[in-house]
Amino acid sequence: MINGMEDDESLDTPLRRWSVFYYGVGHMLNDITSACWFTYLLVFLTDIGLSPRNAAVVMLSGQVADGFATIFAGELIDRFGRFKLWHGAGSLLVAVSFSSVFGGCLLCKVFGTNSSALETIGYSMFAAIFNLGWAATQVSHMSMVNCMTMNSTSRVVLASCRNAFTMVANLSLYAIAFIVFNLSTPRTHDEIENQYRWIAYSSIFVGCCFVCIFHLGTKEPRLKQDIQVEGNARIQWAHWFKKTLYYQVALIYVLTRLVTNVSQAFLAFYVINDLQMAQSSKALVPAIIFICSFVVSVLLQETTWTSDRIKMVYSAGCALWIICGGGFLLLPRSLHVFIYPLSVLAGVANALMTVTGISMQSYLVGEDLNGNAFVYGSLSFIDKLSCGFVLYLLESYQNSSPNLQLPISPAIHLSISRLGVGLVPALCAFIGVMVTYTLKFRAPAWKPLMEPLLS
Repeated sequence: MINGMEDDESLDTPLRRWSVFYYGVGHMLNDITSACWFTYLLVFLTDIGLSPRNAAVVMLSGQVADGFATIFAGELIDRFGRFKLWHGAGSLLVAVSFSSVFGGCLLCKVFGTNSSALETIGYSMFAAIFNLGWAATQVSHMSMVNCMTMNSTSRVVLASCRNAFTMVANLSLYAIAFIVFNLSTPRTHDEIENQYRWIAYSSIFVGCCFVCIFHLGTKEPRLKQDIQVEGNARIQWAHWFKKTLYYQVALIYVLTRLVTNVSQAFLAFYVINDLQMAQSSKALVPAIIFICSFVVSVLLQETTWTSDRIKMVYSAGCALWIICGGGFLLLPRSLHVFIYPLSVLAGVANALMTVTGISMQSYLVGEDLNGNAFVYGSLSFIDKLSCGFVLYLLESYQNSSPNLQLPISPAIHLSISRLGVGLVPALCAFIGVMVTYTLKFRAPAWKPLMEPLLS
């Protein structure tokens, strides 16, 4: 195939634990800042005085910038390669710009006014810059998988390890947030900004440490270099658009991201406004979700994977989220303690859906390595725009006054937060099961491993 028989055999053998580990930590900066973005951005912006609609505009500006950046990043990576260079440049931009998203309105300081319009523009500008770097890091990191190994099962374990460290990143954020929320109770605009600024700065420091580990331990993938040396033609976009599987996998990936991102974005509103729990629950409840996701992601690394098993596990995750969505939607304030077992189920479901949903992209790409970055970039583009518009729509109608919410029973109010945490993810999970049932993966050209994943 690419470099002779010996190279083929080496590319089909299980990856070593340290190789998987070094790759897995490479998305930590993106993950910890993304967790902060989806969990606390809307809360932060409304706490400092922006209207829900203006806060939604800031979120949407970042998502749109991220979506378009993924397309261009995917095209340029396919054209020029150099995964680690793109990853490093994107990580640098993320680290520099993210502190400004939660660091106060720079434009307001420059022009000496705190008008709502200027605040919205200022936060939107840095949200867009942050997401440009985020997109470059994400696409380069995800598309590395297919160029590190030709073995389908090893590709799944890389995705599983990456997802496990996504949970570590989220847990790190919620540990930081739990400490910060318990150390101080802000009352003024400046105190609120300082509280979230400490969370942002601490998250950036933790993420950058792991980015350094990734770059020190991971080599530039050899498969991409070999293909470029041989001069193989780059696969055109139209090649993917002719595949039915491309649209099916794209829909599944978007639905999976909607489940995790929309529920995460409204969880803080839900536990504080709907269930009226303590402020520390904004960190504790998400932490439970991600602890469970981490445990399941680690366990999934010890599984031998086939296309049928991927479909089965994804469907199981969707079924669990349908149950959780119903629970979140109907949970009365007086029984808020049941948020904890529901969070456990949600964490398990997130891991099952995320690991298998991302792994389906590897089955889609197969051996077509000269166009794989476009696949990851284009799917991420659809994901970012979909999440952005759904979050904008929901947040635009977010009502901070519980007295104006429509009751569906004496103990339950049908708020936007309940819809975001319960109904929307459950509907997406249900559609995901239906689409998964129609999937028909082509058999891989290599033999699946029938031995432990890691050597």
